[in-house]
Amino acid sequence: MGRENIFRFKQFAVLNDRTPMKVGTDGVLLGAWCPVEAARQVLDVGTGCGVIALMIAQRAEFAHIDGIDIEHDAIVEASVNFSRSPWSKRLTAREVDFNSIVGQESYDLIVSNPPYFSDSLLPRDESRSMARHGLTLSYSQLVEGASHMLTPEGSLALISPTSAEASIIEAATFASLPVRHMTRVIPVKGGAPKRTLWRLTRRTLPCIEDTITIAHTDGSFTHEYTALTRPFYLKM
Repeated sequence: MGRENIFRFKQFAVLNDRTPMKVGTDGVLLGAWCPVEAARQVLDVGTGCGVIALMIAQRAEFAHIDGIDIEHDAIVEASVNFSRSPWSKRLTAREVDFNSIVGQESYDLIVSNPPYFSDSLLPRDESRSMARHGLTLSYSQLVEGASHMLTPEGSLALISPTSAEASIIEAATFASLPVRHMTRVIPVKGGAPKRTLWRLTRRTLPCIEDTITIAHTDGSFTHEYTALTRPFYLKM
């Protein structure tokens, strides 16, 4: 996926020039995969340029989505992207820390492509560092906070490196917010999973573990990845 100032999807375009984190495969995967059935109030934590919020707005015609971020430039950019989309009346961008609103509001779905790589070397750029590392919001804070903000039937959906699975399972256990669905993401057929998509909810659902592979060894996309992202990517 190339990096460009304007990333065009089938039903909307995303300006991602100012926000530290650009449109990427992780966010698109989560936006296409997360459960939106019966979601009326949605919170996108760390919205960045707003791509996940926009994808949910496309998928769930009755959902109202709040995108929050602590980065001022991200909120400026998300606000522009929301206002130019077909769903501007259902999208709101707010510059606020997730930890500061825990318990104040209630949501049917909380979704996040959260900070990660906390054990890797910090990048030089401070904004990108904050966006990419667990400097402002840990997995345990996200899961615990979500447990206090979800409706009884609500879900937390997120994406993480597979190396974080033990940490997220532990956080889910302590928060009494059970893991109901894990999808491991394999970048190239035959390789090892690199990401995990999560659904945590108190709803009584079977626990599912499955995988999705993005590409064949020749670089062509798999049928399952194409089917998941076809409603969004222009060339799918």
